[in-house]
Amino acid sequence: MKQTNILRALCATLLVSFLGASFYAAAAAPEYVGVETCQQCHENETKAWRGSHHDLAMQAADTGTVLGDFDDAEFEYYGVTSRFFQKEGRYYVNTEGADGERSDFEIKYTFGVEPLQQYLVEFEDGRLQALPLAWDTRPKAEGGQRWFHLYPDDHIAPRDELFWTGPNQNWNFMCAECHSTNLMRNYDPEANTYDTTWSEINVSCEACHGPGSRHVAWAGSKSENSGDSGLAVDLRRDGVWTMNHETGIAVNDSANAGSQVETCARCHARRAVLSENYEHGKPLANTYRPQVLLEGLYHADGQILDEVYVYGSFIQSRMYRLGVVCSDCHDPHSLELKAVGNAVCSTCHLVDRFDSADHHFHDPESEAGQCVTCHMPARVYMVNDPRRDHSFRVPRPDLSEEMQSPDVCTECHLGRSPQWAARVIGDHSGNDETRPGHFGIALQAGRAGLLDAQSLLIALADDQEQPAIARATAAGMLGSYLSPATVQTLAVLLRDADPLVRVNAISALDGADPRLKVQLLPRLLDDPFLMVRIDAAQAMADVPGDLIAAEHRGNFGKAMDEYIQVQQNNSDRVESWTNLGNLYQRLGNAQQATPYYERALRIDPSFTPAYVNLADLYRGQQKDGEAERVLKKGMELRPDSGPLQHAYGLLLVRQGKLDEAIVQLGRAVELEPSNTRYRYVYAIGLSSSGDNAAAISELEKANASNPGDVNVLAALIDFHRQAGDVESARRYAADLVKRVPWDRNAQALLEQLSR
Repeated sequence: MKQTNILRALCATLLVSFLGASFYAAAAAPEYVGVETCQQCHENETKAWRGSHHDLAMQAADTGTVLGDFDDAEFEYYGVTSRFFQKEGRYYVNTEGADGERSDFEIKYTFGVEPLQQYLVEFEDGRLQALPLAWDTRPKAEGGQRWFHLYPDDHIAPRDELFWTGPNQNWNFMCAECHSTNLMRNYDPEANTYDTTWSEINVSCEACHGPGSRHVAWAGSKSENSGDSGLAVDLRRDGVWTMNHETGIAVNDSANAGSQVETCARCHARRAVLSENYEHGKPLANTYRPQVLLEGLYHADGQILDEVYVYGSFIQSRMYRLGVVCSDCHDPHSLELKAVGNAVCSTCHLVDRFDSADHHFHDPESEAGQCVTCHMPARVYMVNDPRRDHSFRVPRPDLSEEMQSPDVCTECHLGRSPQWAARVIGDHSGNDETRPGHFGIALQAGRAGLLDAQSLLIALADDQEQPAIARATAAGMLGSYLSPATVQTLAVLLRDADPLVRVNAISALDGADPRLKVQLLPRLLDDPFLMVRIDAAQAMADVPGDLIAAEHRGNFGKAMDEYIQVQQNNSDRVESWTNLGNLYQRLGNAQQATPYYERALRIDPSFTPAYVNLADLYRGQQKDGEAERVLKKGMELRPDSGPLQHAYGLLLVRQGKLDEAIVQLGRAVELEPSNTRYRYVYAIGLSSSGDNAAAISELEKANASNPGDVNVLAALIDFHRQAGDVESARRYAADLVKRVPWDRNAQALLEQLSR
């Protein structure tokens, strides 16, 4: 790893300062000057920053930074004993490597500081890899001062995708951008090496404010009263907060919250990187794609589940919509809260109204009397790191069961039910009958495939009063419910003011008929936001060229080039090579797609989608032998992969080996019992072998877990009718009509079965 030449940048900055700000207009792009330069004028801010989590985000490993016990301490994990020791003033760990053998690895950097500290090992190819063994920095009385494994309940062996030497524990891509300043990955895809650089090893001033040379020039000139201070982004917020004594909640007299939330979101959001060329002060969607409320990341009601880093939670909140920004609660330099306990909330919420037992009906001095206990419940990540949900939600025990989401009330009141909690809240508030609905009801219906999911998702996506991230999530889910009604809704959402809604509406149309895409998507090929343009181009990849109007072909080509560039920007990730393979496969260029899949598997031999897609590519070329070779190699490495077992089962079906195919398809269902598609295909195979009863049993299991799947309902109708059970066939036909009310064939089938 290399540190860029700060002295050179500083000299250039001082020269500009000496010549005056008027000279700067013709000067080069602003450069990074470093915290020592900033400190000359901003001593108090720098003092607050020193020792903060940003300051200590990453440090060279030495006696002043390493907090763990390296005095020949040992830690055992699934039969592997790791030893932490020092040698010649350096820090080492003897542990299992990628080859399964124990070796000595030097600790090059510390990573984080509280409540745990991780350690980074540098390899010759420029990779820094994060060890899975971390030091608990909490006091011993709190369970700290010990080594622990970040995956204590799972055996992460060398072939596992989460093993510490693999891509998912790689610092350069996964962590570096948000733990250092002015970081450039500098990945060489040909050599498969990194030459990563930074201006400062930690999160310093310019990580948030942008390169400071213009600001230094401004400060040294005689133009300090000019409107442009030379900063790349102004993180101050406009307006003044004034208490509204009628509501008990403060309001801001400005509608402009500034760029602060989007700036913080660069690192405090779960997002995909589109470009390394981040522009300070520009919207997040210029260079990143924020994740929406996906299953596995969030509960259906938006509560945090996986590590999602605050932004996606905060933009759900009413506080965000009213203009609250991060620095209203946190000191932006020390990162500490601006007040202790409920006092930080009472800056905007009237104490007499909200910080009282009349509001929260708990002892004000107890933990339950703290605002964050009910409105910001915490979830523990990385074994010992509790992080609070920043959606500032009102507890909804009355809906938690329907949304299948945690209920903060009964997490404290053990043994009580959510229904009990809802009654207590209703008794105290007196408005139990008038509580509003929640977007989580629609999202849970969509996840479960309920019969009314389509109408609920349409209503949510259309509702401008709902958080944009929830509407965007609903828009994306409509792809599973394409119909005349959903297409009409998606056509409107493609023009929505929020780019997150637009991009998820595009994703819903990814599997639509090309003739529909060419009607709806071309105008988005020159959208202001990169994530929208490239998704529109990718979705149109399977549209025949002669269907794209001449006036749109130029924009299509440009957006497609941008999509390819985004994948190349992330060429150190297996997903990007697979995406390029998928792109050329959709474009009908199998010859160009093949090497991308092969490259993906060289980068990460355990990546299942590349095996499945490459095998599918060979199948389309009538190369079943090659497809079988690819799938068998994948299953050798990943015998527990449902997608590989399913793909191999389909291949056996095509080869006429039905008995063998059924075994493989059944194995896929065992590995992924919640996958409706796998169970449906397995049932069709059972029926083809003559076991209609077993087929019906599998289909009914699929329908129980996903009652709105059209294919499952159609098969149940057909199989029950063949078995002579007209009543059951009629019942499922009625469900099918509810699911696809516009389908005249479904209506006719129900009428036929009802005679």
